[in-house]
Amino acid sequence: MNALFPVLMLAAGLAAASADPTLSAADTKLLRAQVLLDRAHFSPGEMDAASGSNMRQAIRGFQKLRQLRVTGTLDAATWKELDSDQAPVLEVYTLTAQDIAGPYTKIPADMAGKSKLATLGYANLLEALGERFHCSPELLRRLNPGKTMKRAGEQLLVPNVAIIKPLPKAASVLVDAKEGTLTLLDASGTPFAQFPASTGSKHDPLPEGRWQVRGVATNPEYRYNPKLFWDAKAGDTKARIAAGPNNPVGLAWIDLTIEHYGIHGTPEPGKIGKTQSHGCVRLTNWDVMQVVRSIARGATVLMQS
Repeated sequence: MNALFPVLMLAAGLAAASADPTLSAADTKLLRAQVLLDRAHFSPGEMDAASGSNMRQAIRGFQKLRQLRVTGTLDAATWKELDSDQAPVLEVYTLTAQDIAGPYTKIPADMAGKSKLATLGYANLLEALGERFHCSPELLRRLNPGKTMKRAGEQLLVPNVAIIKPLPKAASVLVDAKEGTLTLLDASGTPFAQFPASTGSKHDPLPEGRWQVRGVATNPEYRYNPKLFWDAKAGDTKARIAAGPNNPVGLAWIDLTIEHYGIHGTPEPGKIGKTQSHGCVRLTNWDVMQVVRSIARGATVLMQS
């Protein structure tokens, strides 16, 4: 039986009065694969029930680990391996009073505006829930047609990612700019987790070579220095940006033994693997927190194009 079927039947009950479009059969299959890949530690990035480059790379990484034919597609052999995870793909989440209350704050686009905020928290409830459940706000809307998401006690369907198991300790990290991935490896060099990453640009290429982790900061402040950015706007000045998920480096900064470069989170998870960075390695906030818990100071970081 399709692992989503019981939950989709529940979805029909929760949203029976709505005429809004929900997930098609093809979308349902893609979402199922995204959740299973995420729980297997081969992250598709921000889940959206759509096929894209991040999902193809997640499938390829999973196929390599399981010694399957590497196709980047959801063939029968790949589904068989993914289906070894029998836990429900979706779960019901009940909104709390704290969810509704926030606080939520509109985030200015410019650094000067950001520097005036006491914290760089979430802009709205959908953004906060998207980060918690590793998915786009639009996917949450599609899973919950007719829901207002404005009152405590309202029940929502969300990806079942709360059961993701902690990662073991990594001996090294491989960042591949060509594939747009960050991979964790054990002491034998075997990969066991992979995440989509933004890894530089023509103006700020990934610093190829072998580096080490110098330190890790969670929920960091950000110190903006326009002299370090080729695309800084005229009149920009140095600024201190408070911590929070919408901070320019997100929820974590992994400092490397090359000045001004690191691995960090982002306030724009939907752009990971799709847009360029200023040379640093960007991950979604939820993925970078998994990496933070898996590595230690001194871990090797190999960067290649």
